[in-house]
Formats: sequence, structure tokens, C-alpha cells
Amino acid sequence: QVQLVESGGGLVQPGGSLRLSCAASGSIFSIAAMGWYRQAPGKQRELVALITRAGSTNYADSVKGRFAISRDNAKNTVYLQMNSLKPEDTAVYYCKLSPLRPPNYWGQGTQVTVSS
Repeated sequence: QVQLVESGGGLVQPGGSLRLSCAASGSIFSIAAMGWYRQAPGKQRELVALITRAGSTNYADSVKGRFAISRDNAKNTVYLQMNSLKPEDTAVYYCKLSPLRPPNYWGQGTQVTVSS
């Protein structure tokens, strides 16, 4: 019913930038929030950034000031602009769509590798 298509991951040098995109399609029209999570090897999946229906945003302390989440409601797309990337940002990044009512939907993940 709902598909999340992620793009924009890849290999980047420390200090570089990437922009992740997540396009949602399907019959979900009432979205409570969309967010980005990441999971590094051997670590728990963690919230990176979240944007609510009202436009409020939340960021992990580790990315605050470097990452920015935004959305294009007409395109049902959420973005994550990642600047000043660090090696510790290396992870698989997952998009999540939260409708007004459960269940949530997850993308397949996109690999971000920060290495010189």
C-alpha cells in the first residue's frame, strides 16, 4: 500500500555533504510525521531527525547544527541535508513514515559512508 523510495546515499569525505531523499507513494494522505533514523554496525537504530505534520523538527544532539530535515508535501518527499559529515555518521539511513494511526512504514535504507 505504501512505498518509501530512498536515494542520495553514497561515499563522501569528512567535511563533505550529502542530501538524502525519501519519496512516499500509496494511499497514505494523513501523515503525522516523517523522520530519518540510522543504524551503524553493532549499534541500535537511532533517531536522527524528525519533522511533524505541524512542521516541528527534532534532531539528535550529535547532528544538531549539521543536518537539516525538510519536506515537500506536494511531492510526498522528505529530505535530509547532511553537512560537515564525520566518520561517525557512517551508517545505514532509514526513512520512516508515521501516519496519524499505526502502522509505521520504513524504507529499505541507504548506505552513507564518510571516509577519507
